[in-house]
Amino acid sequence: MQRMIRNAAKALIIKDDKMLAVKISNEGEEWYIMPGGGQEPEEILPETACREAAEELGIQVSVKDLVFVIEGVHGEDFHRVDLVFLCEYIGEIENAVLQKDTNQTGFEWLDISTLNQAPLYPSKLRRQIMNLYQGKEYKIYLGNEEIGDPEIRD
Repeated sequence: MQRMIRNAAKALIIKDDKMLAVKISNEGEEWYIMPGGGQEPEEILPETACREAAEELGIQVSVKDLVFVIEGVHGEDFHRVDLVFLCEYIGEIENAVLQKDTNQTGFEWLDISTLNQAPLYPSKLRRQIMNLYQGKEYKIYLGNEEIGDPEIRD
């Protein structure tokens, strides 16, 4: 059986030295991911990032730039290609009806200065987000990160 490729748009939302992340809990463990999800037919990727932020967090964002690309070749039923967009936080959507992902328990603003030590996944994003925010050089294409790869905490 041939596996499909799934494009996903993620929203990197930074405000007041913090980034907004979706909190996930499963079997006593907690970690964070960026809001985002799969691209729908006839939807351009920036629209996907905005829709997913609205559905998962009840917020409106404005997409600025594509900043990272990371893949997940194994570990899921499909080959995932995540395109991460830097987004500006606009505000909460009044009376938003959230469509939470499996095991999503809320959201949190993570301090960017210690992001390399936070349980944010894929872990290859941690240092690169810090570098982007600090105006340092950063990698755009981060390659593949699979379940079971060693965590990156540099």
